[in-house]
Amino acid sequence: MATYLDRILDWHRERVDADRRDVAALVEQCAALPPTRGFASALRGDSRLGVISEVKRRSPSKGDLFADLDPAELASTYERGGASCLSVLTDDAHFGGSAADLAAARAAVPLPVIRKDFTVSALDVCDARLMGADCVLLIVAALSDDELHEFGELAAAIGLDALVETHDEAEVERALNAGSTGLIGVNQRDLVTFKVDQERAVRVAAAIPHDVVKVAESGVRGRADAVALAAAGYDAVLVGEHLVTSGDPAAAVADLRVPRVAVEAPRSGNSPQVG
Repeated sequence: MATYLDRILDWHRERVDADRRDVAALVEQCAALPPTRGFASALRGDSRLGVISEVKRRSPSKGDLFADLDPAELASTYERGGASCLSVLTDDAHFGGSAADLAAARAAVPLPVIRKDFTVSALDVCDARLMGADCVLLIVAALSDDELHEFGELAAAIGLDALVETHDEAEVERALNAGSTGLIGVNQRDLVTFKVDQERAVRVAAAIPHDVVKVAESGVRGRADAVALAAAGYDAVLVGEHLVTSGDPAAAVADLRVPRVAVEAPRSGNSPQVG
């Protein structure tokens, strides 16, 4: 039986297979665009946990979350709460998002924005840049090693950061072997079952080198989770459902901006120590 992830990826790959655009021509268009805002740099060096606040209308597992949201208004609300960056869903069929949502959110605030979608081709990487994103999502579970490397290289060439999403230590190793040393995320939601494991990110954190920007994704329910993830060494959390259903997104963002904990580089092959 096909899983959630299988069905979503099949849908995206069918669209790509029918897309006859030339990647080289799109890269040329990207070269003419203004510089991006620096997604990774916005998460480095902050004394508090960064919050990547998500513009999310619905999810495949829970249905509508905030179906009639105004992306520009929500982005401004997130900024008032202290958000470090934005994440905007652009998948329409499964999440109700769009490129228009991304454009509206980015135009409303100066924050860097990641295109949250299922990247399955070089065309998707270029489209992220052309629609105004500053970062693209690469999901290790959805891509081959060659694709991870190719798409990461392409993203860098056209000025995008890449958040490489993992789910366990083996996927972290794949990401690192593919050259992903800028931003690595750990998604606490299993993309096969869509269930959330609240301890996953804490467990996997030790596998990510200390000089990589670490992002915990999904399943953040409030301040207690933020404190635990900061203690595990994360630089930021990517949060959608908790914020859009909170009733007061600005306050919810502010509540997650807990002090970060200094993490020393590992010595003699040991795991990072929280200090």
